[in-house]
Order: sequence, then C-alpha cells, then structure tokens
Amino acid sequence: MTTELPVLKPADFASDQDVRWCPGCGDYSILAQMKKVLPEIGATRENTVFISGIGCSSRFPYYMNTYGMHSIHGRAPAFATGLKSTRPDLDIWVITGDGDALSIGGNHFMHIVRRNVDVNIVLFNNAIYGLTKGQYSPTSKVGSVTKSTPRGSIDYPLNPISIAVAAEASFVARTIDTNIQHLVAMLKRAAGHKGTSFIEVYQNCNVFNDGTWDYAKDKETKEQTTLVLEHGKPLVFAGGTKGIRLNGFVPEIVDLANVAQDDLLFHDEKAVNSQLAFLLSRLRYPDFPEPIGVFRDIDRPTYDEMINSQIEDAIAEKGKGELAKLFHAGDTWTVS
Repeated sequence: MTTELPVLKPADFASDQDVRWCPGCGDYSILAQMKKVLPEIGATRENTVFISGIGCSSRFPYYMNTYGMHSIHGRAPAFATGLKSTRPDLDIWVITGDGDALSIGGNHFMHIVRRNVDVNIVLFNNAIYGLTKGQYSPTSKVGSVTKSTPRGSIDYPLNPISIAVAAEASFVARTIDTNIQHLVAMLKRAAGHKGTSFIEVYQNCNVFNDGTWDYAKDKETKEQTTLVLEHGKPLVFAGGTKGIRLNGFVPEIVDLANVAQDDLLFHDEKAVNSQLAFLLSRLRYPDFPEPIGVFRDIDRPTYDEMINSQIEDAIAEKGKGELAKLFHAGDTWTVS
C-alpha cells in the first residue's frame, strides 16, 4: 500500500513568522515568487534548506516553512558547501545581498562559484546597506550620496555578474523584483541546474536607495534600457528596432532599419568559453541596455559529487577506518 504525498501550495512554504521588511520593499516580491516556485518544481519542505548571511535579505530563512540557517556575515556559502557535501540529497538555496556577498563575503562567493557546489545562490542587489541604515555598498554607483559617503561615493562599483562569470560559474542569470514572470522563470531555471546557479535580482530599497533600478523597471524606459537574453537568438531591444553587433571586439548599438539581423551578435548561453557571457555582463546603462535572463548555463562536474567520490574511493582502498585509531595515529605524546 502506498500513501500519496499531499500536493503542496505556496502557503505551505510560508512560516508563522511575521515578515519584518519595510512596507514596499522588493524583498516581498522575491519571497512571494519563491513560495510559488517551490511547489511547482516539486520541492518538499523536509528536503529544502535556506541559508543566509547578514542583511535584510538574510531574514529569508525565518519566513520559509523549510529547514534553514541564519548564519554569519558573508559566510553562507561556507555553510552551504559543508551541508551539501555531507547531505547531497538536499536542495539548498543561499540567500544573500550585495553587501553580504560582495564585501566581507566576496572571497566565499568567488570560491563556491568556482567549485561548482550544487546550490542555488540568489543575490538581492539594492546597491545599498539597508539593515545598517543606508551606507554605500560594493554595488553603489559612483557619486552615490549615502550616510557613509555624504560627498558621494568615489568607489567604482562591483558587477556581480562579471564576478560570477570570471569565476567560471556554470549558471548565471539576472532578473528584476517587479518583473514577476521573468523572476519566476529564472528561479525555475536555477533550481533545475546541476551545479552552482547564481541569480542577481535588481531589488528596490524604497527607504535608503529608492528608484535606483527605475530605468530598468519603468514602462516608459525598460524597452530601451533592458535586453532580454534568449538562447540562439540575436540581441535585439527597443521593440525589435535596435540590436547589438560586434565591431571587432567592441559591441555597438545599431538600428535594424539599416542592419540585417544576421549581422547582430547572437546569444549562446551554452558556450563553454565564458567570453560571450563576460562581454554581455559589461553592457551597462546608460551606454547599453542591460541584459536580463540567463547569461550562461553549462554542464560541469559538481564539487559535492567529486568530493564524495574521493571519499568512496578512499574507503574502498583503505577501509572505513575508526575515529579512535585516527586520534592515536602518527606522532603522539603524553603530558604528565
């Protein structure tokens, strides 16, 4: 006799905790779409884990009725690596922010990506430190006037997509908190990828950095300022009236009234060489429309599979071993 498992709904993934983000925060949208996506991809509460660091986004595990861990600043990738290596059966999501992942956590972020641990990383990018009340972050624009840069930031911002691609991430994508259908599609693509999947979400902090992504969101401007990536298709935007081609190694915007689509740059998310994905990551407003969608999606062996394979080989060669013998092996001495 078999017992059918209950069909889960988005509400089943909601915890009983009060959601404590500022009214109007973009985090609400990401939370809502995550709850929607999980039952659609067949996720179970007992096999799903959310791990976060520190920041507004890092409250996420409290609001999910799954397993979770609110860890320490920038170190969520380290916790996720350890958990996935010992429990490869779990579906693990790392929830982080631009400050958490790219400042104190920059080293951890780079290494989990290059190792290709089979986890999903969602970076909420609001280009500000929100939880600590409005200091500039690693992704804040030059000239940003904040509590810690009253005369304007002089730091050149980091580009999360460029960092992920340069570290040879096997799945890289970008989406926007208010573009619900696109956000859902990217979460599903990430969940279905084997290896490290990384999604940057343009997320609005309406208290300390309101409107920083308006150019990519507003109906009046988004057709001109964003470019939707589609595998195997040319890079076109502005309602199909403009495109991007290469002039030597340099991308340039062209009018499709004067240039055939065949002359444009075509997107290939499956390219093993990461040069195209990196080039796309460098397209930034106001000089170019900013790509949203999947930059790269390739197959690579995963860290958790390889490390467990090595352990199995060692056990097959030398036996399972005993912890007590290990402690007393090699050079030992007695303190009297």
